[in-house]
Amino acid sequence: MKILIVDDENNIREGMAKYIRLHTDRFENVYTASNGDEALDEIIKYTPDVMLLDIQIPKKNGIEVMREAKKAGLLPTTIILSCHEDFTYAQQALHLGAKEYVLKPIRAAEILDTINRVVDETIGPMEKDEIPSLKMENVNTYVSDAVRIINDHFSESVTQEYIATKLGISQGYLSTLFKQNLGMGFIDYLNKIRVEKACSYLLQNNLKTYEVAYKVGYNDEKYFSRVFKKIKGMSPMEYKKKGDGI
Repeated sequence: MKILIVDDENNIREGMAKYIRLHTDRFENVYTASNGDEALDEIIKYTPDVMLLDIQIPKKNGIEVMREAKKAGLLPTTIILSCHEDFTYAQQALHLGAKEYVLKPIRAAEILDTINRVVDETIGPMEKDEIPSLKMENVNTYVSDAVRIINDHFSESVTQEYIATKLGISQGYLSTLFKQNLGMGFIDYLNKIRVEKACSYLLQNNLKTYEVAYKVGYNDEKYFSRVFKKIKGMSPMEYKKKGDGI
């Protein structure tokens, strides 16, 4: 599983991340963010299962982060961590789907206990080898490893040659495996993942199309728009306008 810790106080953010890594093997990946914009980037890039979220953070506060993540359909199971007892904050957070509203100061051990309890109640146990993005059985090991690399590095210049080399197999063999296991080629799968991530970014009204293209790994806005339209049947701007009407 994956967890995101969002707090603008470095000692709390990094301290909690270190504590989780040391005291549980439940979370394979622990991500951190110091403000609302970073949090949304991490959510879109890595789709964490759980989020420990401070309310008062720069750029976008915790409520705004939850609202935008929910609009994009990517809101993790959320536990609010705040030094504010304001009922309005708690009410808004719970209305958006927060599972707990924990007040600072609190010991790291108590936070981890709360995280584990919430995960047990809402998500339950998760098989270590499960690949949420595929949701299919008997996937070739090379393909599952390639998919993990793509999902973690889609915004970078990730190529079939790079992944094949990393896995120790030929490009041709990797391409064949993708078609056999996923019903599509390597490039088609990479574009599919990038466009899915782009859809989430497009719902953030402050981002322009060329900025979204860059965030998901395209250096050419026109090429990005062509790929997007081929997959979604509409241009990025049409998708953005449709989302604004939700």
